[in-house]
Amino acid sequence: MTVIDSAPHEVLDAYRTCEFVTLAKDGTPLAWPTAVARRDDGTLLLTTSLAFAQKALNIRRDGRVGLLFSDPTGSGLDHAPQIFVGGRAQCPDRVMAGPRGAEEYWRRLFERQPHSRAYLLRPMRPVMSWYYLRLLITVEPELVLVRPPLAELPPLGVLAPATRTAALPGAAQLASLPTAVLAGRDASGAPVLTRTRPRPTPAGYLVDVPVDCPVERGPASLLVHRHDERLDHMYNALVRGDLRRTDAGWLMVPSTVIEPMGSGRAADALRVLRRTKRSTDRYLERRGLRRPKVQWDQFRALADPAPRAGAGRSRHPAVTGSPHH
Repeated sequence: MTVIDSAPHEVLDAYRTCEFVTLAKDGTPLAWPTAVARRDDGTLLLTTSLAFAQKALNIRRDGRVGLLFSDPTGSGLDHAPQIFVGGRAQCPDRVMAGPRGAEEYWRRLFERQPHSRAYLLRPMRPVMSWYYLRLLITVEPELVLVRPPLAELPPLGVLAPATRTAALPGAAQLASLPTAVLAGRDASGAPVLTRTRPRPTPAGYLVDVPVDCPVERGPASLLVHRHDERLDHMYNALVRGDLRRTDAGWLMVPSTVIEPMGSGRAADALRVLRRTKRSTDRYLERRGLRRPKVQWDQFRALADPAPRAGAGRSRHPAVTGSPHH
């Protein structure tokens, strides 16, 4: 196992989220924002809820994963370097209904995301119990790369006039933020990540790729996500497609767009809650498991017993909630 050098420890720990990529059944690298905790033994701990268990299923089929720390919002760092970690992950099929084995992970999340403490209140428990039914993911790093910060650029919507590119799948989503994270595969098929600025063309999105990100032609995706300083008001979308080498450079030809938590409309909250309940029930039913009882008291013991004023006042907790599914 490659141990992450002490130099980026402080930077890595300061990041509130990272982009985490796994390989789908068809080989497509799928990246989503998530929270992560570094353990003393050098491994990285992530979690995923049963409602969004696809990451776990992907890992059990192919353990090759990648993490990119590239959005320093809320970290307090100026000009934070990007850190890419490639490695292998394990995700046992053991449903965790309490924080055991991930105490520091949850303690840090409650501290950094104050509004999530509201999920522990009795009125919220019936609709948010799915959130606390978790699978633990452990990543053993094999490769660590430190990259310079990506220069801040205005959003694409400011730079690009309305053209035929507006009809591209993902055009609206990618135009809402200045950069996106490209998830591709190297020659061995392992997933790689880099933050880039997609440039729309009638055929797809041109993306710049650094020399230390050895992508190959094949299935790929572009992730956009955002959150505020307190891990609230979150949004993420994934554009799936195919990465091709052209005379103009690497071109990502989009095919579909996924917005798992909706676009932020009020109506999305109820839809997401219904879907998370169905997905959680389906995961348990397929394995012949009864729904475990959430250990609310243990979670509350890790949360701040005296939240600051305003904590927990998220308009749509199920939509603007956790950065990690």
